[in-house]
Amino acid sequence: MGESSDSVSIDVEMIPLGGKECLVETSKGSISVFVCGDQEKPALITYPDVALNYMSCFQGLFFCPGAASLLLHNFCVYHIDAPGHELGAVVISSDAPLLTVEDLADQVAEVVDFFGLKEVLCLGVTAGAYILTLFATKYKERVLGLILVSPLCKAPSWTEWLYNKVILNLLYFYGMCGLVKNSLLQRYFSKLLAERQSSNVMRFLQAINERPDLTEQLKKLRCKTLIFVGESSPFQSDAIHMKAEMDRSALVEVEACGSLVTEEHPYAMLVPIEFFLMGFGYHRQLPPASLPNQGSNPASPSCHSYIAPELLSPESLGIKLKPIKTRVTIEV
Repeated sequence: MGESSDSVSIDVEMIPLGGKECLVETSKGSISVFVCGDQEKPALITYPDVALNYMSCFQGLFFCPGAASLLLHNFCVYHIDAPGHELGAVVISSDAPLLTVEDLADQVAEVVDFFGLKEVLCLGVTAGAYILTLFATKYKERVLGLILVSPLCKAPSWTEWLYNKVILNLLYFYGMCGLVKNSLLQRYFSKLLAERQSSNVMRFLQAINERPDLTEQLKKLRCKTLIFVGESSPFQSDAIHMKAEMDRSALVEVEACGSLVTEEHPYAMLVPIEFFLMGFGYHRQLPPASLPNQGSNPASPSCHSYIAPELLSPESLGIKLKPIKTRVTIEV
């Protein structure tokens, strides 16, 4: 496992919430981790989707009004980027071995060990959700709960496999060209695609395209799980399948949304996450009495989302969450 002498810590100023970027050396190569918050607090691990990093995948959620009082008040956030996906990443050497999804999950475990974390909550999007779910199946004692957005859990269908193969070939011959960007935009609402190194994206996509089915492992997971999926996401079937296979899980469908709920409608996630975290004893930081009424806050359940009444019972607060549907108000 990584030792503290093997990392380089770089203070960065680009994030208003503060934090530092650490390059952690693991047995599978170096990996970038952006640490945000008080490291004495419980840990929340994030992992983004293919061709995204923590900024382009999670800034919508963490900059959303109410997120600081809910997430940063309770946790120190460890944003893990897939190898070569961090801001300003250089091209990974062609001599470096290609990593499998198993390698990437083990790499997460090494990061957790590097920071001395005993138990973590995990937040992942699509490919990142798969990596964190695999991590949870391999290291059950390390994971308290999972928050998964448009997750993958089954092996690729022939259609997805072939589609990804076409993208891999385009990346190999043409780099991050317009056709590749358009293909990825069908996968999610995205930003900053032009900044990704095409060969690094190829590596992550190839690993995901060769992923095994996690169905049998899901049946053995006992951690609480909250699943989000956009109604227009191409990964809806995986999300529904995952919900059916896991006992302690809830499925939240977000209307008028693709796969990247964290960017398209992050405010729709806050209330379900808040009730989910109550099951672990976490709570939202109350605003000072001098602040105006929060009724106009986009995170307020009366504005943008609806929580099923049965979710409010103590029995179901994060323990046996029932399927709920988030209704999103779209302003024209």
